[in-house]
Amino acid sequence: MAKGYNRPRQGKGAGGGMMAQIQQMQEQMAQAQAELAEEIVTATVGGGVISVTMTGDQVCQSVEIAPELLEDADVEMLQDLITSGFNTALDKSRKLAEEKMGPFTDMLGGMGLGL
Repeated sequence: MAKGYNRPRQGKGAGGGMMAQIQQMQEQMAQAQAELAEEIVTATVGGGVISVTMTGDQVCQSVEIAPELLEDADVEMLQDLITSGFNTALDKSRKLAEEKMGPFTDMLGGMGLGL
């Protein structure tokens, strides 16, 4: 038999350090997700007549429409502006999430998990 075979392992054992790192990373990811839920992005379109406010985890908080926009009552334009506002707010929110969560994705990819 090889020298040292069946010798008790010292420290945390094989993989113990890796498990601690994974647990720490999970805690950090949960913290980053909680922070995202509290961060706010606002998108303004149509020269400021539509404003959409959203959290970093893509929950719409409010939609504001300037009263003067409703005076003309162009429904199609209003629909287009609201759609544009939502899409712009979602883009901002996704970029914020990517900034917060990107380091974790990079770490997980480096571990060979294919994320």
